[in-house]
Amino acid sequence: MGRDLLRETTLAGVSLVSAPFVFEDFRGRNIETYNQRLFREAREQDIAFVQDSITFSRKNVLRGIHGDARTWKLLSCPFGEVFAVVVNNIAGHAQYRMWEGFTLSARNHHQLLVPPMFGNGHLVLSDVALFAYKLSAETDTARQFSLAWNDPTLGIRWPIGVPLVSDR
Repeated sequence: MGRDLLRETTLAGVSLVSAPFVFEDFRGRNIETYNQRLFREAREQDIAFVQDSITFSRKNVLRGIHGDARTWKLLSCPFGEVFAVVVNNIAGHAQYRMWEGFTLSARNHHQLLVPPMFGNGHLVLSDVALFAYKLSAETDTARQFSLAWNDPTLGIRWPIGVPLVSDR
């Protein structure tokens, strides 16, 4: 499997990840979402994940664009469907403030591997969604950067006009 696991996106360093293994029969599905050996072979480096977190949100909730300078993130949507956005926040990089959007869902089993200094946010498209984060560092909100979901300089084309957002 190896290199077929990861597909590079238009954002340098960000990869769209296929589930390493999916088995489906009359009982439902068994999905392998992470395999350390396969990731190591595909990336030719080992990312040590140390924390898993989830959010459970209702339709039209936009959780939004955060990142930090040290954390790799493996993002997925094991229940429901979301529109996930990744933004390059590396000052001086040729792709600084460029973004790309992806649909992650329980049906397509896609994941995103997001490097440090890239922000990510997501909008819930289904009635409810579970969004999962596998992190290479413990969450430290004091070290995070935040980008406004509607920042006109980013020009993100969210699939709805008025999402439900927090004050943060």
